[in-house]
Amino acid sequence: MDHGHGMVMDLPPFTLGRGLQWSADPFFLVGCLLGLGLYAWGVVRLVRRGDAWPVGRTVSYVIGVLTVALMMCTKLNDYGMVMFSVHMVQHMVISMLSPILILLGAPVTLALRALPTAGRGRKGPRELLLALLHSRYMRIITHPVFTIPLFIASLYGLYFTPLFDLLMGSKAGHVAMMVHFLAVGVVFFWPIIGVDPGPHRPGYLMRMLELFAGMPFHAFFGIALMMASTPMVETFKHPSASLGIDALADQNAAGGIAWAFSEVPSVLVLIALLFQWYGSEKRQAKRTDRAADRDGDKELEAYNAYLAALRAREG
Repeated sequence: MDHGHGMVMDLPPFTLGRGLQWSADPFFLVGCLLGLGLYAWGVVRLVRRGDAWPVGRTVSYVIGVLTVALMMCTKLNDYGMVMFSVHMVQHMVISMLSPILILLGAPVTLALRALPTAGRGRKGPRELLLALLHSRYMRIITHPVFTIPLFIASLYGLYFTPLFDLLMGSKAGHVAMMVHFLAVGVVFFWPIIGVDPGPHRPGYLMRMLELFAGMPFHAFFGIALMMASTPMVETFKHPSASLGIDALADQNAAGGIAWAFSEVPSVLVLIALLFQWYGSEKRQAKRTDRAADRDGDKELEAYNAYLAALRAREG
């Protein structure tokens, strides 16, 4: 059964060296280059204008896009078509690592600051982006009632139904699946960790709860694959002899990867959230101090006047 991938049938046994050889998926190659190019354009525009843009954001974004390229523009993508374990690495990185790094790069904020405003009554790219951010559609797709079930359904609804095999049957289907994983990751993590403005902005405690709501399902999915006594996904049931793997052992490995990976975003996001929380507390304290300076401690004066009035009354 050839998956429309040319010579994928007779891939030699998987090694990391072979997996990391160049083999670009055209759609993702163009997408990654475009993503990096536009971001660079935005940063250059800001710097030329004399505005600062945090280096950490640029680094995070670039690494995020490169992780997508690493999964989709190397032989990992070819092996991912025939080996469940490699496919699972692709899925986990693209849905749970790349989105976090890309979001920490604040691409929407960069776009809003770099894009010129259109003239009066006209709608340019910046105005359209703002309209989208404030749209009801965006409010729905970034709401936890939508994102958490979607995150879970992307695992169970895909792998344990014939939909997976249908998509894996063609290159276009496979690309669509990977785009879906990336998109689900972005809408799931955006309200939780995104630096960018978004319609749904819960407090820090709620964000942590949202983060942990999805993870047990993820871990359980991994455990289900690890414990299964028969291969569960048609696509990976009969690996080519040249790979030298056992379908069940490879599926168990895929489960182990999914299970182990469910902790990675939790740790990453928690660290980022604690930093964000600490930063916002510090800003809040500064604002209070500034307000006190500005008001010449009006509150204190009012209190003193109150005490004086009390004393006068008693006297």
